[in-house]
Amino acid sequence: MPDDTSPLPGPRLSGVRVWVTRPRERSQDLCFLLEDEGAEVTALPLLELVPPDDPRPLRAAAERIERYHWIVFSSPSAVQALVEAVREAGSTEHLYRPHIAAVGPKTAQAVREYGLAVIVQPEEATGAALFEALRPQLQPDQEILLPVAQEGRRELGDALEEHGFRVTRIAAYRSVVAQTEAGIASALASGAPGVILFGSPRTAEAFLEVAGPKGPELMQKARIVAIGPTTASGLQRLGFEVAAIAERPSAEGLVEAAIRAVHG
Repeated sequence: MPDDTSPLPGPRLSGVRVWVTRPRERSQDLCFLLEDEGAEVTALPLLELVPPDDPRPLRAAAERIERYHWIVFSSPSAVQALVEAVREAGSTEHLYRPHIAAVGPKTAQAVREYGLAVIVQPEEATGAALFEALRPQLQPDQEILLPVAQEGRRELGDALEEHGFRVTRIAAYRSVVAQTEAGIASALASGAPGVILFGSPRTAEAFLEVAGPKGPELMQKARIVAIGPTTASGLQRLGFEVAAIAERPSAEGLVEAAIRAVHG
């Protein structure tokens, strides 16, 4: 008979210092899951989201939101920025007319929190998967609104345009390096952690900017985990080895990648 008294496996990140390069309030699930695995988690708010340099295209789209057949969201931040712009424009009642596509579960959740329905959501949370899921639903004469980060990638919009669809790409927000806080300074002074999690190439660039001369050394000593292949490629271009890439761009995927990075 099997020995039912054998101990259950313990936390897989017990005692490992993990830096999550986002504010804790924007990655609570991730931080909690890491802590459940025994990690000593520090949230580093490296970027903050602000309005785009030119807010007029966002405002114009919000004022005439009913003209679009589809709104395609690639991040929760884009959802928040557009909905707030629509509210300021006084056209909230028209926001329910367009069909909505969302890149992944977090973005879809953000859409639903505003009482809106998601018509298209791919199984894989990537721009390429969203395009493939969305393309059969589109008609050539339909107008598509694509609210994105000012510095965001253009692949999804370019793919839609290359197939003849009418796309309005607007900057809904932009990310800037956050002002250095005491918590960040303290974390940087404490030495390299076991793992650093990155959710975008821009965050890695912000880390190096905030950390200054210590940044490269800290990243070389730590095991670096990327949320996906694009972020991994960005980190490699910066000259850093990626220990693990999340198989899914989710909190659970990042935790599993951190465990692989530590234990191989």
